[in-house]
Amino acid sequence: MPVGDAALRIGTSGWNYPAGKGTWNGVFYPPSRGRSKTFDELSFYAEHFNTVEVNSTFYGQPRRDVCRKWAERTPPGFEFSIKLYQKFTHPKMVELEPANVFDLDDFKRGIDPIASAGKLGALLAQFPPSFKSDAASLGYLNWLLDAFTGYEVAVELRHRSWSDALGETLSLLKAHGAAFVQIDEPKFRLSIAQNQLPNIPTFYYMRLHGRNAAQWWKHDKAEDRYNYLYSAAELGEFVETVSATRAIVRKAYLYTNNHFSAKSVANAAMIKKQLGEPLGGEYSEEFRARYPDVTAPTAPHAAGVRSSPRE
Repeated sequence: MPVGDAALRIGTSGWNYPAGKGTWNGVFYPPSRGRSKTFDELSFYAEHFNTVEVNSTFYGQPRRDVCRKWAERTPPGFEFSIKLYQKFTHPKMVELEPANVFDLDDFKRGIDPIASAGKLGALLAQFPPSFKSDAASLGYLNWLLDAFTGYEVAVELRHRSWSDALGETLSLLKAHGAAFVQIDEPKFRLSIAQNQLPNIPTFYYMRLHGRNAAQWWKHDKAEDRYNYLYSAAELGEFVETVSATRAIVRKAYLYTNNHFSAKSVANAAMIKKQLGEPLGGEYSEEFRARYPDVTAPTAPHAAGVRSSPRE
């Protein structure tokens, strides 16, 4: 049984990791060489989770035809939370000047097929650690949230100045109905402080990036930063938070971003189990061998494993 009344969305940040040491091929997905030409990663992913966070739109504007196909390849009730194009969230690209209105229109037109299909979750505005709370940044954030009025926007801020001025930060977000993204990641001197509490009643947004402090800033490959597997005990704190939050908000999103070798998949599934949510889809022998906690017996309150094509 669900813990609370809020709709619960649990998934991973991205679903396509075909290269590198941390590829999902041969772990969560079949090996590339033995894969059928008709194998569909997104459809397979959607057998396991009811939402996904789209990262590719950070690097380029979303395309209508691609978004339409995503909507068609996922079941009813599935949701996409979409990261904003980096031009909107990395002000050095525009020197704190509002992006061109045509850029905004292009983004909205691009995601429209997902919205029209009733599959649009939140828009994620992820700002860099260098984005500090000052008059110019507050003005820019206010403009950006105004520009996306009508959408559910989740704002990820990472510099400590935003939590040092928490009242001002929350007031701005509340005025726009925007969620303050709660993040778990290695903490450093200038890292934002967070209390994991919801700031608005409409929706809650949490992202787990992993705790690989040793390779967070110094790594050979970018994927190394996300080479971290949360233990069942570590996930317990987030399960408690989400359980309590579901009694307060109407919808809760939780995404795992520790994507190296599909560790995000394992942790998202473990969170579902701890919350008593059924597990859908099939997991390969390789995956189960690497991450035995996913399909092992769980606590008595949980619903256990269910093999089915859709949740």
